[in-house]
Amino acid sequence: MTFRDSQLTPPARAPGASSLPTADEAAAEPAEQAGDAVRLTDVSKVYRTGRAGLVALDGVSLTVRGGEFVCIIGASGCGKSTLLNVVAGLDRPTSGLVDTGGRRVGLMFQEPALFPWLTAGRNIEVALRARGVPKAARRAEVADLLATVRLTGFGDKRPHELSGGMRQRVALARALAQNADVLLMDEPFGSLDAMTRDLLHDELERICSDRTLTVLFVTHNVREAARLGDRVIVLSSRPGRIIAEYPAPRLGPRRIDSPDVAQLAGTLTDRLREEMGMHGY
Repeated sequence: MTFRDSQLTPPARAPGASSLPTADEAAAEPAEQAGDAVRLTDVSKVYRTGRAGLVALDGVSLTVRGGEFVCIIGASGCGKSTLLNVVAGLDRPTSGLVDTGGRRVGLMFQEPALFPWLTAGRNIEVALRARGVPKAARRAEVADLLATVRLTGFGDKRPHELSGGMRQRVALARALAQNADVLLMDEPFGSLDAMTRDLLHDELERICSDRTLTVLFVTHNVREAARLGDRVIVLSSRPGRIIAEYPAPRLGPRRIDSPDVAQLAGTLTDRLREEMGMHGY
């Protein structure tokens, strides 16, 4: 398997032209018509403190097809989490266009962020209540979601009674309870041991396949990106720009120690080292 860098440069605009797409460009091919689940066009994000400004994202353009699993890697502070927050609508881009075609977006963080006083089932039910699911239907849906993440029988357990991997399964079930078409995952397995993480990779693949989910997955772990992604996107050191893209065609079942995973992970590592070296890391 051979991998190539794809230098991604937004199309040039006339001097003085706005970085925002024109009305004609924005309306030409909306995400839901094109079969694309997420589309970012020239997205920039600047955080301002007084007169100073910190550029987190700079001119990011990215299209994610429906049902695609895209991993995003880059050095710490390169804007990976900011990118997810912008897609989720938790933060507004300073300029550019974010289009999810009206799809429901769910977000899963590195920490499970479960309510410690609620059981696993009740934590999941919080998302169902927010969706307006009638009380009579919530119990059955909670049971179904627990079964989906292989936690049948643990609905009455509180977070402190569950292992780290089980708590992340509850967090995944809660994200799925949002009835999301697009799942944004911000290093959700970063704090888990290698074996638990590998098992959850298998579970996540199964769930995404069963539900035809679109996933944007942020990670620092190049093997994890190579193991899970249909594509891997590399962001530059701050400000975050897309500097490379690696397709990862599936030639059969993947394992973390598969030769094709190891080859892509090596390529990603070399690319990140090159980028970080240019910025004095």
